[in-house]
Amino acid sequence: QVQLVESGGGLVQAGGSLRLSCAASGRTSSRYPMGWFRQAPGKEREFVAAINWSGLRTDYADSVEGRFTVSRDNAKNTMYLQMNSLKPEDPAVYYCAAKYISGGYIYTRTYEYDYWGQGTQVTVSS
Repeated sequence: QVQLVESGGGLVQAGGSLRLSCAASGRTSSRYPMGWFRQAPGKEREFVAAINWSGLRTDYADSVEGRFTVSRDNAKNTMYLQMNSLKPEDPAVYYCAAKYISGGYIYTRTYEYDYWGQGTQVTVSS
């Protein structure tokens, strides 16, 4: 089993920045692909960003491309999401996820992931 814990959410003004962290524990491996997703009230969970095990491959949703940056520190078993220029449409519960597989691919669909964190709330005031 892998446990994922998100942190770093909160309230920020539009145009501001936040950095989310996702700490992995348990049966951890620095070779797991990981991703960030978000879910706003009344909406389905949607893809935000993904990163492969090495950190050399990343992918982003069009809505966050150029504003958000995903990274990871495998020595710390931690993934990050730097969110800049936050917009009123960004508020949601943000979840991190890990896929129990080795390899260099990245994954962007919710059903492809095996482990999920409990989520952290991001609120943007206009």
